[in-house]
Amino acid sequence: MHNLTIAEIIQGLKNKSFSSVEITQHFLNRIKTLDTEYNSFITLTEEQALAQAAAADARLAAGDAPALCGVPLAHKDIFCTNGVRTSCGSKMLDNFVPPYDATVVTNYNQDGVVILGKTNMDEFAMGSSNETSYYGPVKNPWDTNCVPGGSSGGSAAAVAARLVPGATATDTGGSIRQPAALCGITGIKPTYGRVSRWGMIAFASSLDQAGTMTRTAEDAALMLQSMASYDRKDSTCVDHPIDDYSANLNAPLAGLKIGIPKEYFGKGLNPGTAKAVQAAIKTYEAMGATVQEVSLPHTHLAVPAYYVIAPAECSANLSRFDGVRYGHRCDNPKDLEDLYRRSRGEGFGEEVKRRILVGTYALSAGFYDAYYRKAQQVRRLIKQDFVDVFSQVDVILGPTSPSPAFEFGSKGSDPVAMYLEDIYTIATNLAGLPGMSIPCGQVDGKPVGLQLIGNYFAEAKLLNIAHKFQTETDFHTQAPAAIK
Repeated sequence: MHNLTIAEIIQGLKNKSFSSVEITQHFLNRIKTLDTEYNSFITLTEEQALAQAAAADARLAAGDAPALCGVPLAHKDIFCTNGVRTSCGSKMLDNFVPPYDATVVTNYNQDGVVILGKTNMDEFAMGSSNETSYYGPVKNPWDTNCVPGGSSGGSAAAVAARLVPGATATDTGGSIRQPAALCGITGIKPTYGRVSRWGMIAFASSLDQAGTMTRTAEDAALMLQSMASYDRKDSTCVDHPIDDYSANLNAPLAGLKIGIPKEYFGKGLNPGTAKAVQAAIKTYEAMGATVQEVSLPHTHLAVPAYYVIAPAECSANLSRFDGVRYGHRCDNPKDLEDLYRRSRGEGFGEEVKRRILVGTYALSAGFYDAYYRKAQQVRRLIKQDFVDVFSQVDVILGPTSPSPAFEFGSKGSDPVAMYLEDIYTIATNLAGLPGMSIPCGQVDGKPVGLQLIGNYFAEAKLLNIAHKFQTETDFHTQAPAAIK
């Protein structure tokens, strides 16, 4: 049953081939048996999951069930879950049990989804390798000596290892698309504001966006349908019509105009990755699409701009974790200042501390104009690059990550090298555009991701383009050798 896609599980539940309780128990057993190898889960909610599955079976029997009713999924441990620990991968929130659900969680609960647990992640979503988690690194099912990508590495590894058919995730600078690429699965980051951020623990508020990780674009459409909603509780959520994401998955691609940014195929791109992406482009041409080279001239400024803006916002968002109201508190503080210093010093990991310091510096008097304001001006130029390109083409294609999965510790001593892992994904977040990664080949037995970038609120078009590729190729069906 673990090799079934979400669409196949929905059909199996309709046909009564199995019950929600049966398939839920199957996945719970796999997680308990196999996840000691991958460390993709922080919390397993077995009792709650079986109760939700029983309730879903009752809804299915009554004929009053939404599409995802009874389907087992998992949440990245950045989404608040009522009564279930929400750690954000940090010692700071190791003891935090929210009294409410994030809007994303509420949406899935209302649709009868079964939640198996909370997946591991880089601490406060800060990382590109899932090595910064307080709960230890997640291992890539394709090669357990390699990282799964980050920050949503737990969700990506769990889907790739067939421990769960789909999972929620978040993307601030590539944290859905990069781990999806490294783990050989499908990941989509919607337009900024398409999905409510309420109850999603903030890293960088103008960049964070929730999305999904699945094995296929068809499954991504089903998950996004439940996830997307307008939410008055989130001032950044956009009141924009929600498409039927499954309706046009099979629409033909004849006449589709694809832009290939020349900046994405220069120095630093692994030759094997480039070859796989070029082969994918040929597949699209065979389906009737036309291809043209385009330019995103400010691409080289995306990483430096991002690593001013994101740390600045993180330093503000994480100031609430002070040892006073909730979260980690140091033992026997001698005064308030000691409480603040030791609680934050003990509760945060090294990467989080680094970004808080960088962000606080960028926002400080005398440096705000030189760094933060300038980064925001560059952000506007990056957004205009995309606006100009989308006046010529329908979608932008390129590599998701410069190279396949790398070994643990290989970039840990050089933060800049780690930051450059997101060089092709960061600009999409700065512009607020939707993006996807789908498998398009392998290099030395490790997956390669193809990135699709769409215009604002063009998620349905991206899903169509991804699905059509997956009807012509089998990269999305391939599993790590150890997965049975």
